[in-house]
Amino acid sequence: MQGRLRRLLPAPPPRALLFRSLSSSPPPKGGGDGGSGVPVKQVTRGNLAEALEELRGRVREATFVGLDLEMSGVTSAPWRDTFELDRDDVRYLKLRDSAERFAALQLGVCPFRWDPAKSAFVAHPHNFFIFPRKELSDCPSHEFLCQTTSIDFLAKYQFDFNTCFREGISYLSRAQEEEALQKLNLLHQDQTSASSTTSEGDGDMPLERAADILFTERMKMNFKEWRDVIVSKPDSHLLGNTKCAAGQFQTVFFKMRPAIMLNGFSSHQLQLIEQVLRKNFRDLVYVCTFGEDDTSEKRVVYSDTDEDKILLMKDVQEDLLKSREARVKSAIGIRHVIDLLSSERKLIVGHSCILDIAQVYSKFVGPLPSSIKEFALSIHKIFPHIADTRHLMSVNQAVQKLMKQKSKSLSSAFSFLCPASHSYAMKPSSLSPVKIEVEGDETKSSCFISGAKHEAGYDAYMTGCVFAQLCTYLDIKFDQLSPQDNLATNNKLQKHINLLSPSWNSGTVIDLSSGMERPEPGNMRRYPAPVYDNIVLIWGFMSKVRPKEIKDCICKVFGLGSVRSVFSIDSTAVLVQFKKPESVNDFLDLKAVLERTDSAISILHPLSTILEGGQTRAAKYDTYRDICSSSESKYLFADQAEAVCATSENQLQENVDDNLISGVHQSILDGTVLASVNKGDGTKSGSKNEGDADITCQHILDALHDGRALIGRRMRS
Repeated sequence: MQGRLRRLLPAPPPRALLFRSLSSSPPPKGGGDGGSGVPVKQVTRGNLAEALEELRGRVREATFVGLDLEMSGVTSAPWRDTFELDRDDVRYLKLRDSAERFAALQLGVCPFRWDPAKSAFVAHPHNFFIFPRKELSDCPSHEFLCQTTSIDFLAKYQFDFNTCFREGISYLSRAQEEEALQKLNLLHQDQTSASSTTSEGDGDMPLERAADILFTERMKMNFKEWRDVIVSKPDSHLLGNTKCAAGQFQTVFFKMRPAIMLNGFSSHQLQLIEQVLRKNFRDLVYVCTFGEDDTSEKRVVYSDTDEDKILLMKDVQEDLLKSREARVKSAIGIRHVIDLLSSERKLIVGHSCILDIAQVYSKFVGPLPSSIKEFALSIHKIFPHIADTRHLMSVNQAVQKLMKQKSKSLSSAFSFLCPASHSYAMKPSSLSPVKIEVEGDETKSSCFISGAKHEAGYDAYMTGCVFAQLCTYLDIKFDQLSPQDNLATNNKLQKHINLLSPSWNSGTVIDLSSGMERPEPGNMRRYPAPVYDNIVLIWGFMSKVRPKEIKDCICKVFGLGSVRSVFSIDSTAVLVQFKKPESVNDFLDLKAVLERTDSAISILHPLSTILEGGQTRAAKYDTYRDICSSSESKYLFADQAEAVCATSENQLQENVDDNLISGVHQSILDGTVLASVNKGDGTKSGSKNEGDADITCQHILDALHDGRALIGRRMRS
């Protein structure tokens, strides 16, 4: 009732509603019910134009802008998660897969302006709902995946799916816009060329049916009668309706010329009408245009000279091109926000934001580049200043101590770095907190709701608050800032700008200005840095085989300490890192020998535990990269690998000399095998060159039973 009365009363003078953000506690952990007390402006396609106009001024005045996205998913399969043994190019392939497969459902944008008079930041959180609706008839429909865990997570926090799907703002990326405009220009050129070269006999339909013959004759008579009235009585068309023998046409104006609207005709009849006009009337022109709702409008227009007809058709084609271009421009939608942020070149602040940035690029710029370096350099051109609060938390010892053994998530960082005012005494720091106020317009309060966690607008606000507090730990004095100062060029902050964490477990940062990846300061690796030339990929083994069993089997062959680690990709695949790079080829060769040898060796060999079932495959690390780069989407890695490798079998050719295989068979028949037997320390003994006696098949079996290794890499026939 009060809301209705307020709308009926005269609007009060514009007045800001200010909310002290640091005086309100974070939203409840259990869900989205119960707001934060922070008003967040909700933007849908219904109020986008108004919100964009307001946001333009807010961004222009901003010191920095918080950014966040909510998505329909993160990983399409468990093996698409980032692992400690992922190389930088593999991590990027997984990042690209996520950004391309899943949809952005919300975009959060929160400009923060430093107000010297208040010694506080003034924030304006905006929450944009997004839905990739098809806006252009000649563009393909969008497709995207939904990860059930992500959807369930958003539902838990009361994400408004109805508003998203019904009122979400659509978009065209820059690449899609450019492609659509190119199509329009080609279509315009083709239509212009066709209209200038069309002759009277072109496109004529044979009149075989009696109904078609009668229809064309009737239309010819009606058009002639209407044209004669127009010519003999130039002012008669002002009356609106012109009587004809078979009825009456309604005369209208088109481009200041008399015309007839053709309503109620089928597409076949319209073709016949166009043919009648082309063959019988040089001063009547068939014109098809499109209205604002993209519906076609057909007319017959009177044009008294050939020059006037050419001018008329030129005007029609130009208008058609302009209207189509306008439809393309209107379909840009939410991308206007991204273009605004890019053009203003403001400092963009995100939290673990590389996936957000990749989503922005994929949805609003174009297809993601093929390499991480190209991606970094391209992003740097669009957003020259980006700060990652997760990285900033790692560059200051005081922050590291404060966040020690605590989650580095956004909500956790907000809780510890931006506590409620009554908690200041508990804060283990003598630094004065940065004051932040949220400003809303009272006259448009219906657009605002109380923000909650995992809503993009509120998360963008939390990100900005965390960033402001982190700046105090870098000894940045906001009181000394002037409105003209660019915070991104501050000498205490600049060295931490444009460094993004590629994943939570990489221990590295990507420098967007150079495209290079380097170790993150202060990061303590849980594991030694992987040596990728020493890694072999194994998949398709029996699901009951555990990584520890795989390691034990391989160590029986190659010696204790020969395997540094076995990392489980999922239940169907592992990455094995050897101590020495030559062990990779040794393993692949030995695997091929055992699989091709039908003897006691293959049955009783320690590797038979891994090879059981005959479906086990193995390859070098680059094959792992190629599998991750595929557009195939299988839930289990073994299925993914088989789907990819079925079309590129050459990647998995284990180059084993046929003489090696035949040597195994021959040695078994002869009862002799010249082999190198590994000791427990991995060194080889028993070489024929040392004068040792030949090893018999019984010796081989005894060695296998004893758990000793036998590698048949060098054999004599």
